[in-house]
Amino acid sequence: MSTTTNSLKSQWEAMKAENPHLRIRNAAEQLGVSEAELVATSIGDTVTRLRPEFAAILTEVEKLGKVMALTRNDECVHERKGVYLNPDFSSPFASVFVGEDIDLRLFLTHWDKAYAVAEKSEHGDRKSLQFFGKDGLAIHKIYLTKDSNEGAFDTLVAQFKSDNQSTEETTVEVPLIIDEKPDSEIDVPAFHEAWLNLPDTHAFFGMLKKFGVTRTQALRLAPNDHLAKQTTKEAVVKMLEGAAEQKLPIMVFVGNRGNIQIHTGLVRKTMWHNQWFNVMDPDFNLHLDTDKIAQVWIVRKPTADGEVTALEVYNEMGEIIVQFFGKRKPGNPELTEWRELVTSL
Repeated sequence: MSTTTNSLKSQWEAMKAENPHLRIRNAAEQLGVSEAELVATSIGDTVTRLRPEFAAILTEVEKLGKVMALTRNDECVHERKGVYLNPDFSSPFASVFVGEDIDLRLFLTHWDKAYAVAEKSEHGDRKSLQFFGKDGLAIHKIYLTKDSNEGAFDTLVAQFKSDNQSTEETTVEVPLIIDEKPDSEIDVPAFHEAWLNLPDTHAFFGMLKKFGVTRTQALRLAPNDHLAKQTTKEAVVKMLEGAAEQKLPIMVFVGNRGNIQIHTGLVRKTMWHNQWFNVMDPDFNLHLDTDKIAQVWIVRKPTADGEVTALEVYNEMGEIIVQFFGKRKPGNPELTEWRELVTSL
């Protein structure tokens, strides 16, 4: 669908004037358009359309220095500051950045649009690179910080500036397909055996595909309630508060169709704001809308390194919102303190 840009731009400007703190994603929802369509209304002013050469653009991001990476879904926002290091675009399935701070799994087949944005505010310009899917939903954003190299940003924008600087934006609907087979059609004994013999946590997704089960269906059909046990949304808050109190390093995975972003390390400052539970640390912020949590599960997977324990949070469609693990590296058993914290929930 394409939009009448001028009327959309003026509606967006009026909304901002009335509510300066309104987030663009919420404004798009209220206006019945995609976020990318709203961003595009400012092309030629505060926005530059970039060529959709995602791997090439991302390879240059290290030159920006310390930036803030933002990945979100409808229920959770994950913000992590750091430098984009060690890119690897060789796999046809997922590209990666693997650094202590910026740790990403990118599914570039879902990426469709790229913009450079310079938002003007009373605090000065806020520059970012923003990437969207075919449906106009934001996949990933990279914001400059006070420690970033602004000259490198301007060079990158000039290098990848598209010949097409039209404010018209076209999006297509990307349907959400959650086709759950009846439990009676699942070979449950074979599924149980596969779960009990998982070599590592990454084999879990392949197991779901092999047996044709959705994630939440798999948890319902788990071999026993030690391996998958439903708990309450309060357990997520208790876990984060407990990890902060015990100075326990954890891993926090938040993703959408096109990207998964991972924080590994401590969480320190936790706080509520309305229904949002937040981690507000200097280099890591997490914002979780607890009203949109439908299911929370404690999930354990046997692996070659011993059992791996996760706390998994789902929305009402059965899509994963956020996953939590204890900090660990392949080849090492998980932290006993993490295991005990989750068991206490």
